Amino acid sequence: MACASCSTKDGSPKGCKNNGTCGTDSCNKLTVFDWLANMSLPNGENPFNWVEVRYKNGRKEYYHNTENLTLSIGDIVATQAKAGHDIGMVTLTGELVRVQMKRKNIPDSIDESLKVYRKASQKDIDVWQTARDKEEPMKVKARQFAIDLNLQMKISDIEFQGDASKATFYYTAEERVDFRELIKVFAREFRTRIEMRQVGFRQEAARLGGIGSCGRELCCSTWLTDFRSVSTSAARYQQLSLNPQKLAGQCGKLKCCLNYELDTYLDALKNFPKTDTKLYTEKGTAVCQKTDIFKGHMWYAYEGEWMNWHKITADQANEIIELNKQKKKITSLEEYALDLAEDTKAEFENVVGQDSLTRFDSPKRNKKRRNNKRKGHQGNKNTASNKNATPNKNPNQKNKNRNNRRKPQNNKNASK
Repeated sequence: MACASCSTKDGSPKGCKNNGTCGTDSCNKLTVFDWLANMSLPNGENPFNWVEVRYKNGRKEYYHNTENLTLSIGDIVATQAKAGHDIGMVTLTGELVRVQMKRKNIPDSIDESLKVYRKASQKDIDVWQTARDKEEPMKVKARQFAIDLNLQMKISDIEFQGDASKATFYYTAEERVDFRELIKVFAREFRTRIEMRQVGFRQEAARLGGIGSCGRELCCSTWLTDFRSVSTSAARYQQLSLNPQKLAGQCGKLKCCLNYELDTYLDALKNFPKTDTKLYTEKGTAVCQKTDIFKGHMWYAYEGEWMNWHKITADQANEIIELNKQKKKITSLEEYALDLAEDTKAEFENVVGQDSLTRFDSPKRNKKRRNNKRKGHQGNKNTASNKNATPNKNPNQKNKNRNNRRKPQNNKNASK
């Protein structure tokens, strides 16, 4: 789905010049579908006079519509700021704003609320766009200044206020950074008020966006709104290899998607015995080597015979453990493993009418040449038979020949 600012010019695409704040609200991050838009309010109920306004890279704030302006999704508005005003785009109106504010624990008290001043005029939009165009070259210079001062920090993004009176620098750092000298350099170079704001590595990835190892856009920049802690135990429960390169996301931390199916794995593992529990048999002590959560199978090997694995089900393992608790031992694991013996012989059937798989192994004969040879051979036979056969044009001539053959016999009889 394209937007108006991504249109083509002279046959070449322009690309999104708004850095994600398209007027048609089609390539925004963290968008919310207003499923209450078509529902009318009960009689006597006033509409909720708060709106959700979105700024650069998914930053959202909630403002009180004190002027009772007629606002809809996609309108550019001038909002109240600590000093001056800011320019943003309305992304949500109506009763769903109340639900969002309650979910994010944002109070709707009028005294502490920020206000929507007006719909943005063309002059406000021009000043806002001019300030947005300065952000990318400023970021290059700011990073160079931080490198010159030997500061262990990374400036990831810059965001101008709508009236171009203040610039917020977002940075990430492993430790505390003394950037007082850096702020002086920024103020002298950029001639504006400077605010430094430290964000985490996950928040940085959410602001910048990108493509994950799954081939899709990052969850944190599209729909994920909160960052829950992810531990390596989530990977262990899902039997994933503890490889930092595969488990880490673009932010350098463990992937958020490790928590998505963790509850399902934990529920499935409730029926499995602990992997460190040993099975005692008369043949020897067996130790768990591998588990298959989806099929419910477990593999055990005797101590000293680590190469020979025996597959049993989780229920059978629990049964053996219960017998061991009663100080009873089974004969061996083989009697349980025989029940799970599978026929590994592959049988292929021609169920859809395919030809033989080896039909291309033998060289293909040239049917055209064979047909030509057959035609030539038949033609030679016909010509040969035509040569031996004499044409029988006159039937009277044939009778004369027969009479001439009989004449010598008649003469011979006469002489006798």
